[in-house]
Amino acid sequence: MKVGIIGAGVAGLATAKVLSQAGHEVRVFDKCPDVGGVWSRTRRYPGVTTQSPKAQYSLSDFPMPNDYPEWPSGAQVQAYFAAYAAEFGLGPALRLDTEVTAARPAGDGRWTLTLQSRDAGDTESTEEFTGESTEEFDRLVVANGVFCEPSVPAYPGLDEFTAAGGRLYAGTEFNDAEQARGRHVLVVGYGKSACDIAVAISGVAAGTDVVARQLLWKVPRKIGGFLNFKMLLLTRMGEGLFRYLRPRGFEKFLHGPGNGLRRRMINSIGSVSVRQFGLAKLDLVPAGRMEDIVRGAIGLASEGFFEGVQDGTIAVHRDTVITGLSAGADGPTAELADGTTLRADLVVCATGYTQGVPFLPEDTRTRLFDERGNFMLYRQILPLDIPGLYFNGYNSSFFSPLNAEMAALWIAADLAGAVALPDPEAMRAAVVEQLAFMDDATDTHHCRGTKIIPFSMHNVDEVLGDLDLNIGRGVRATHWLNPVNPAAYRGMTQLLLRRLAPGPSESDSPDRPRVLLG
Repeated sequence: MKVGIIGAGVAGLATAKVLSQAGHEVRVFDKCPDVGGVWSRTRRYPGVTTQSPKAQYSLSDFPMPNDYPEWPSGAQVQAYFAAYAAEFGLGPALRLDTEVTAARPAGDGRWTLTLQSRDAGDTESTEEFTGESTEEFDRLVVANGVFCEPSVPAYPGLDEFTAAGGRLYAGTEFNDAEQARGRHVLVVGYGKSACDIAVAISGVAAGTDVVARQLLWKVPRKIGGFLNFKMLLLTRMGEGLFRYLRPRGFEKFLHGPGNGLRRRMINSIGSVSVRQFGLAKLDLVPAGRMEDIVRGAIGLASEGFFEGVQDGTIAVHRDTVITGLSAGADGPTAELADGTTLRADLVVCATGYTQGVPFLPEDTRTRLFDERGNFMLYRQILPLDIPGLYFNGYNSSFFSPLNAEMAALWIAADLAGAVALPDPEAMRAAVVEQLAFMDDATDTHHCRGTKIIPFSMHNVDEVLGDLDLNIGRGVRATHWLNPVNPAAYRGMTQLLLRRLAPGPSESDSPDRPRVLLG
């Protein structure tokens, strides 16, 4: 089949690699000039690093270079994905600097895409795309990512603020710390991106203020200063500490007779965080317990953030929001709900994303969402009653590359008619049940059904279970006490492809030279 893929981030690249190996003709469209999605040089903010360590953020059959640090920088991650695309021969399939402005059903599961492309070589232009064209595909995969469209509050007084020289940015628009040099900067938010940005600019800005509507629990990279957090939270045991829809095996003990032990294990991390970062002295202890972490966002502490608060280079205004922007007598200012007025030459909003699919027709979007705007996706992949359409990357997790890769296998199998799907009503019931569970587990903070944290490996097991595939029980058992290693899944693609296409395997083709990262 000829398959169109929207998005050249990790989900789009993994899908393209798997489907091309399965014999499909693929085209990958992205409006950025480079691959990597949120890691593109046009989108990454200063100070960005991975949240998961490099081994856990790797694709199964393409490890990150040994000389990368434990938490690679944004530039290193983008280089890694570019090398992945080159290693698996995806270059000819890429259509970068090309935006999909419309995707319309063409009957029998086919789709017609309307494309706007920028002039070749004009990679730094911010002008509107030119050169409209259309192209038809047998199937379509939406892999534009759940960190695609930034959500920026509409502040009163913005025009006056801008006229006085103030500037308002989304986090993904703020790409260089030098923009903050000698200026007073307000960073809005308290997630990892907000804290990363605050650390990156605090050394050059005249003042760095963080405005936090709600404090979140932060997990130290090294718990107690020595134990990598992956040893506790990026294991199957760590995932099992949070109750899933259907507890299984040892999880039944953890959420039954062992519930007291389970709660002490989780909340002890919070106690260590309070002591390690001096949160009580800084008046930055979040409400609730570490166990409540799943109800908001699991955030890795940004290196240097709490140290910056302690030495005064970063100021945190907790439990408040910006109520308005204005010119101010001495320069642009921001007013906070607690009555504080702050000098604000720049306001950088790290306030999340509004996930949408504006290129799909309205009637398609109506069938895609429930009445609250949640994505109705079976296994986070398949829409209900929309022929020929798939999603990948709508399963944000600590192991996003692995989850995307396994979803790509599911798509390849379904294209071959090898997934035994339940009847439509049963699929709808399963999706509704999953969303209801996530509503309760996360207090509705699941990004419209696209965030599966902390249930990453449950998703992997369910997706592979549909294909009657998985790694051995013994290896999975080791992942209960050791960090999940995506490399353990490196044989899944070839195993599935051999099953789908009996006969000579891909190993009969000449080996390509491995692309090395510098």
